[in-house]
Amino acid sequence: MAKKPRNRRGAAPARAGAAGRRAPAAAGAASTGTTQLTAQPASQAPDYPGQRFGLPERGPGSVASMPRRVLALFIDWLLSMLIAYWLTRSQGWTIAIFAVEVYVLTATTGFTVGKRLVGIRTIRTNGGPVGFRWALVRTAILLTVIPPLLTDRDLRGMHDRASDTIVIRV
Repeated sequence: MAKKPRNRRGAAPARAGAAGRRAPAAAGAASTGTTQLTAQPASQAPDYPGQRFGLPERGPGSVASMPRRVLALFIDWLLSMLIAYWLTRSQGWTIAIFAVEVYVLTATTGFTVGKRLVGIRTIRTNGGPVGFRWALVRTAILLTVIPPLLTDRDLRGMHDRASDTIVIRV
């Protein structure tokens, strides 16, 4: 009996087919930059982060790595500190400015300044924009600090799972 080829993690390669693949985007979705994601059956264990959402393993559209996410967060926090100091000559308003920046920019574009600079974006798992309601949920949980650090196999923190979002590379 011939051995089946294995990927670098020792698992058999994923089968080609509709499950686990990116669904074709609708004509209107292509112009808005949205991506249609399809969920993979629960019986098939994912080999890499984002596979169960039909995301590629590497490159544009793949799940953003934790170092990229932390760097984006650091950039956003630093920017908030600079704005707070520039406006009030104090650091006391940093968290409020950070919260407003993250909430408004995530709800409207999926990007914050830091995410744009490091090339990542937040989207809903169905491929659509986050929107104001889910951005509020996501931002409120993000501000508690610890839940975003508790990630699942798809590198989604509790704030991402609660708002049904995922952070991808652009």
